[in-house]
Amino acid sequence: MSPAPVVFSAVPTLFSGDGEVDLDANQVLYKHVAGLLDGLLVAGTTGEFPALDDAERLALIELALAEAGPDRVIAHIGAPDARHSARLARAAAALGATRIAAITPYYLPARPDELIAHFGQIREAAVDVELYAYIFPERTGLRVPSTVFAALAGAVGLAGAKLSGSAADDLAAYAAAAPGLRLFSGDDSDPAATMRAGGAGLISGRSGAYPEVYAALAAALGACDAEGAARHQLVLDRIVALGASIGRLKYALQLRGLGGTTARMTVDPPDASLAAAIADVVAGLLSLCCEPAASVARPLIQRSGVSGAPDLKIAR
Repeated sequence: MSPAPVVFSAVPTLFSGDGEVDLDANQVLYKHVAGLLDGLLVAGTTGEFPALDDAERLALIELALAEAGPDRVIAHIGAPDARHSARLARAAAALGATRIAAITPYYLPARPDELIAHFGQIREAAVDVELYAYIFPERTGLRVPSTVFAALAGAVGLAGAKLSGSAADDLAAYAAAAPGLRLFSGDDSDPAATMRAGGAGLISGRSGAYPEVYAALAAALGACDAEGAARHQLVLDRIVALGASIGRLKYALQLRGLGGTTARMTVDPPDASLAAAIADVVAGLLSLCCEPAASVARPLIQRSGVSGAPDLKIAR
């Protein structure tokens, strides 16, 4: 058996038609996804965190903790300034969060010493939690070289990082610079490639709308089922071709009866032709032939290979 990639879903935030956070809809989504994958990252980029106020973010974190348990939730508490991030970190820990992530400072540039000081304030606010850096240069404007990441990790005791955008392309360099840390890729297009680069797995936006595919692929990889993994990767390739915008994911969730398409931010909803392509994939998922299998949900990093993985076959 090989270590299966750990898959945390960076779940979207679901809103009612008037733009308010729909806690009931989010609870249904959390339950569905957490029943298939290793856990949830809440109030991240896919969750439109810049458009959520603090009370909403904490309500979603509390909801996820109740639904999935603290070992299977990463609470994103990042903000542009350390004071705000630390306040959210303290509040999330008080709710029972044991794992938190914070995006690097953004909008204004940050020197390496300022980056370390930023995360140092977060660490002081939440001493006993696992802390993950969230590095996304294209969204924050801040590039964190692997050497700077290693210094940051050592200074504040990082457990690992989520690497997105160009940082995900450099995962192998981060792994070499900071061995032993748990590195998750935001590039969820090829879990096997992430594992080969030294990653622990994915924190995946697409998996919020298509968790069955990621569960089946991860299980096949863990079981060293090359044929099954190749088959499930072909399904994932088709999903990846649809794009990963929040608007497209929410459209898929609406088709599945798991949410609406309302968003607070600009989220690139699908045009008519793309909507038809998404509907075709979703129709295939809803008609899946799945063999009975053990649950693939696992505590973080304690994942073992699972035999009898669901056999996903997208209807053509």
